[in-house]
Amino acid sequence: MESIQGGDGLGDLYKVAIVGSGPAGMSAAGQAAARGMSHVLLEKTDHLSDTIFKYQKGKHVMATPSDLQLRAGGYEEGGLEGMEFEEGTRERILGVWNKHCGIEDERMPTYEGDVQTFEINTKLNAEVTKVEGEKGNFTITLKSGDVVRAETIVLAIGTQGNPNKLRCPGADHPMITPQLDDPEDHVDKNIVVVGTGDAGIENALGLATDSALGNNVTILNRGKDFAKAKIKNATDLENANGEGHLRIAYRTSPAEVRDGEMVVETETGQEIIPCEMIIARIGSQPPRKFIESMGVEFTSEDRSAFPKLSAEFETTNAGIFVIGALAGYPLIKHCMNQGYDVIEYLETGNAVKPADEPLLERVFANLPGGKSVDHWLEVYRTQISIFRGLSTLQMRELMLDSICSAFAPGEPIFRRDEPGSSLFAIAQGTVAVEVNPNNPSITVPIQQGSIFGEVGLISGRRRGATIRAAEDVVVVELSRKAALKLIKSSPEAEAEVTRISIERQILQIFGSGLTPEDIGPLVDSAEMKEIRAGETVIAEGDDDKDLYICRVGSMKVEKEIDGKSVFLSLIPAGNFFGEMAVIDGSERTSTVSASIKSEVIRLPGEGFLALLDKKPQLRERALEVMAERRRSNEEIESQQSKADNALDNFSGTAAFLFDQGMGEATDALLIDERLCIGCDNCEKACADSHDGLSRLDREAGKSFAYLHVPTSCRHCEHPHCMTDCPPNAIQRGSDGEVSINTETCIGCGNCKTYCPYGVINMEPVPPEKPNLLKWLMFGSGPGPGQASYSWRKENSEPNVAKKAVKCDMCAGIDGGPSCVRACPTGAAIRVAPDKFINFAKLTEDVED
Repeated sequence: MESIQGGDGLGDLYKVAIVGSGPAGMSAAGQAAARGMSHVLLEKTDHLSDTIFKYQKGKHVMATPSDLQLRAGGYEEGGLEGMEFEEGTRERILGVWNKHCGIEDERMPTYEGDVQTFEINTKLNAEVTKVEGEKGNFTITLKSGDVVRAETIVLAIGTQGNPNKLRCPGADHPMITPQLDDPEDHVDKNIVVVGTGDAGIENALGLATDSALGNNVTILNRGKDFAKAKIKNATDLENANGEGHLRIAYRTSPAEVRDGEMVVETETGQEIIPCEMIIARIGSQPPRKFIESMGVEFTSEDRSAFPKLSAEFETTNAGIFVIGALAGYPLIKHCMNQGYDVIEYLETGNAVKPADEPLLERVFANLPGGKSVDHWLEVYRTQISIFRGLSTLQMRELMLDSICSAFAPGEPIFRRDEPGSSLFAIAQGTVAVEVNPNNPSITVPIQQGSIFGEVGLISGRRRGATIRAAEDVVVVELSRKAALKLIKSSPEAEAEVTRISIERQILQIFGSGLTPEDIGPLVDSAEMKEIRAGETVIAEGDDDKDLYICRVGSMKVEKEIDGKSVFLSLIPAGNFFGEMAVIDGSERTSTVSASIKSEVIRLPGEGFLALLDKKPQLRERALEVMAERRRSNEEIESQQSKADNALDNFSGTAAFLFDQGMGEATDALLIDERLCIGCDNCEKACADSHDGLSRLDREAGKSFAYLHVPTSCRHCEHPHCMTDCPPNAIQRGSDGEVSINTETCIGCGNCKTYCPYGVINMEPVPPEKPNLLKWLMFGSGPGPGQASYSWRKENSEPNVAKKAVKCDMCAGIDGGPSCVRACPTGAAIRVAPDKFINFAKLTEDVED
């Protein structure tokens, strides 16, 4: 065993041992060298910056945030700029850093430019296995058996050495790899990339956009957003998808890995994707056991939690500091700045004003009292429940993407029906929610520390109520991207947002004068579950006694009658089910399963019964719903005695409606073909209400028995078309209607690509038609309805850009949808999900 000593007049101790040579560790070592501090940089591999070294060949590395000053090792105020980092290729960046550190690596091109050099004491192939001792006298044991002693330790080891594994059968299959070295090594392959962070997106683009490689690439995204990706990466991926270079599978997750294929769960069920290679870019976790063995505590028990740190990066074990990705602040610029800051603190004993301070000063500039950045960071972190699991470093990064504002009493924060998908949190004061638009004096308070606006965040709907400051209020507004990133990266934030949304959904559904205090025990015991399409939530004959709320998606209720599964009803999002067995103690009388990929809230039956005992009015409402459902079910079951197979026809019609996307619709157009006379008044009225372009195609679409589903928008609960609209031109009304703003639409066609029902068209803005009187008297123009393509082309301005066109439910037009009003026989009807089955039943009863 060899003792590696400091050799700087401090006996056998280094002033600082830096573990890990990534951007943060390398910057710290450079600053220690510039300061003349006795130091050693320990790197477990045979090269610098292992994370960047493992980036795919030719990867373009971004230097964000662009407005953040770089203050890396060797920086001097008004003097030397220190270590360099500019946007560029992996090879150029590593070439520059190798030259900074005096490292020769034949695997990287030598950088020919002039850079500042540092006398850094670097030890490669020096993997740390154990840390013992205390501040002023730490002993670091290496895998080789050598020992390093140091007064302080800076851990800059990142998290990439501990990649997450897929959570599905076959997760150890040899097809799976956590990284991509060189896209050109893979030709004519079927490849699945799991994860849509920056690394996953860049891997997918590298493999797919070079047509010479001939790869067939699918990238899986569990959600519909790219919360963890840089905007440019997300845009490049969406463009590649639109151009057919690859396929983005939204709301899709791995279910099983088998030889030559991956089984995935989609919104509508399972799909098999052939593949020879799977790249799992699903994040990584800190090496927790190793770090805890040093006496360092973490912020929580969650596997993705980070070490507890002071504002100076010091852990709970004095003398051990953590910087970089391991501190929860992973952007390269931030990491390099931390390397400089921590060494300056160790050398001078004084905290350094962070490089992002001027940016945060601007963020907090409009708040009262002229308080410091540190003051407001602490207020927001300690007072807002979703921020309490964040470190100061994470708070700084979050605030850079946020808007902090103060409001006077009575001042509106947002108004009912305004578009908006951001999330608000209250740092000081309370706000009032106007629950009755006809009487603004009726309000419900939201207290300090809580959030609001989560409905717009989750569903994309317009604001459902006006919210005003009830007193002097300080809030923070998180963009949709920042909020989703927070929820995905902070277990505490995710748990708190889930708890609040469950609480508010229970209050909204059950009402009956309930308060948050009344339902507190029920909320605490509630569980959120994601349900696959077709997965059973309640099985007929079972004896469980839990209540459920359908939060996202929809449920179908079926019962076995004479050996056949008979459809009874549809349960759309925002409704409860399972109450019968809970209230009367009976076995389950029917089976409830997900019609599409859904989310449910499970409420323990005992807790719900206890609430019913305390609130008789709630029991009365639940009994009313139960009685109505039983009456409806009995009416359907009674049809079995008929000789005309009415019940089979009814179930068949219901199944057909589900196949046409009704399980995720909020409002759809249906036509009874026995009443339809083919006059096309519906299409003509639609065109006349929308600048001469019809939003529906009556003849297109599918039929079952007498029921026809024309090509017209379903206004999905979670619209596919809103997945990727660069100018945010697609909005939702307060009642769920989805519309496209043709003024801001750029004609990219993404919405048309994502819509699975073919109801969006790309059309040039049509020329203005002569009015009806001119057509009648002089024959001017094409007449009522949609003009022919030839007339539009002849009378349009040249090179008119195409815009996305779809049904908007005739928003702003009195009387409701024009197609329905124009139908002379009543064949056309627009119905919500819970009315679909009633309509299906009516079509069976027409001839009775």
